[in-house]
Amino acid sequence: MGHFLLQRLSLLLVALLAASAAIFGVLDVLPGNAAQVLMGPDADPQAVAALAAELGLDQPILQRYGQWLGGVLTGDLGLSYAYSTPVAELLLERLAVTVPLAVLAMALCTAWAFAAGLYAAARHRRWDALVVMGLVQLGMAVPSFWLAIGLIWLFSIQLPWLAAGGFPGWTVAEGGGLWPALQALLLPALALAVVQGAILARTLRSALLEVLHEDFVRTARAKGLSYRQVLWRHALRNAMIPVLTVMGLQFANLLAGAIVIENVFQLPGLGRLLFQAIANRDLIVVRNGVLLLAALVILVNFVVDILYALIDPRLQGHPR
Repeated sequence: MGHFLLQRLSLLLVALLAASAAIFGVLDVLPGNAAQVLMGPDADPQAVAALAAELGLDQPILQRYGQWLGGVLTGDLGLSYAYSTPVAELLLERLAVTVPLAVLAMALCTAWAFAAGLYAAARHRRWDALVVMGLVQLGMAVPSFWLAIGLIWLFSIQLPWLAAGGFPGWTVAEGGGLWPALQALLLPALALAVVQGAILARTLRSALLEVLHEDFVRTARAKGLSYRQVLWRHALRNAMIPVLTVMGLQFANLLAGAIVIENVFQLPGLGRLLFQAIANRDLIVVRNGVLLLAALVILVNFVVDILYALIDPRLQGHPR
């Protein structure tokens, strides 16, 4: 297990380095000038050049990349061009919304996916299982932003139970608290969870049905175990490898792909910050924010690899 962990950690570090180089290179070749955007189209060229020099935009690309990477390693991410605030503070502030949103959405997604997937597998080819899979198919077809608008119409306008947007904060000092904050995240998390949960439910059902045709399942049935006992004790564990793969990808998508939902519900999360930073051409925020998202995605994949090895120790000696 130690060799397996060391190998995966090495791959994680290589992936992070490659991601940082790709992010910096892609953003560096974009047309336009951040100094010109900050000072306006009618600014004096000498003033624009002076601001560009102050921001370090006139230095060679390798020098700027080295300085940025060194700042990332030491925690100094620089100042935002648009907000004149340390980028690290901005990102941490927005992560306090995005990460709980993704976790809540993943919890809802997993709950309804396992309920639907297990039920459909246990009642395979029966009419009620077909109804469940029809609802799953419908969930896969509904866009998250459209569902978000529908949830606002139902639960904020027709049934004024929840707020249509905004975030009160996690503490009473901010004007909110734990319960008001969770209420504010419930509708956006539900909008994200329905589509992802439908995909996961379909994957789980397919994996279970495939495992249920294996020889060891027939042996367990021959020993007198019921279909339900075989499903829970034997089939589910062996079906978790493809399910974990999808769950890892989904959690990464929830972290990186919540930008639309955060804008629909006016949530001050990382996705909305990146959207505003792109509009303001605040490249230092975009660069560090995208790297943070990439690091979270790579870390999620690392955790999934570890879970693979715990579920099936045979995978410790073989690359995925």
